[in-house]
Amino acid sequence: MDALSFLNPRLRAANVSRGELGRAVAATVLGVMLLYVAARLIPMTLPLLAGWTGLFGLIFVLHFGSFRLLSIWWRRLGIEAAPLMQAPIAAKSVGEFWGARWNTAFHVLARDYVVQPLRRRIGTPASTLVAFVASGLVHDLVISVPAGAGYGLPTAYFSLQGLALLLERSTAGRRLGLGRGIRGRLFTIAVTSLPAFWLFHPAFVLNVVVPFLRVVAAR
Repeated sequence: MDALSFLNPRLRAANVSRGELGRAVAATVLGVMLLYVAARLIPMTLPLLAGWTGLFGLIFVLHFGSFRLLSIWWRRLGIEAAPLMQAPIAAKSVGEFWGARWNTAFHVLARDYVVQPLRRRIGTPASTLVAFVASGLVHDLVISVPAGAGYGLPTAYFSLQGLALLLERSTAGRRLGLGRGIRGRLFTIAVTSLPAFWLFHPAFVLNVVVPFLRVVAAR
């Protein structure tokens, strides 16, 4: 999605780090195992668990696996195509997680088309919060609308992320160390993972993910 970098012939592609190819292949294999082995072993009486297992499998196959392999391929050809995922588990702050580690392509779009145009009018904190709310609305469109239920939950999830980011950057947040060290990492894990059922809510898992697993013979 970063067309300016991708199409710039003068921009030197980032080096492929040692072991990066192996990690991408391992992530792809793990995703396939979750999809076609683990999800099948879960009883039909636990469709939510099966759906979440398959969903994690898809994320590993795509975001951490094949998309990383595509990035490696392009960079080997000398074309800058940064990986979407940059070890999100290592994030020490909510800002680092969403701004530099998780789905960096979407971050570029939100920054260029929401935050920067609004920053001069309403300030950085407000424009940042608007960007998160907008992201939530987009996810509602692609998650809740196909599921036919759960409207507003993805928007609530991303609104929470925006509020958490503003909190960690506030005077109180800095005093508590929410944006650094072990406290920052624990805060980030709690904020991003514990309410994840708002993002991938039960209606989406049962009405979209589980039927998809059946179509691709993963259930």
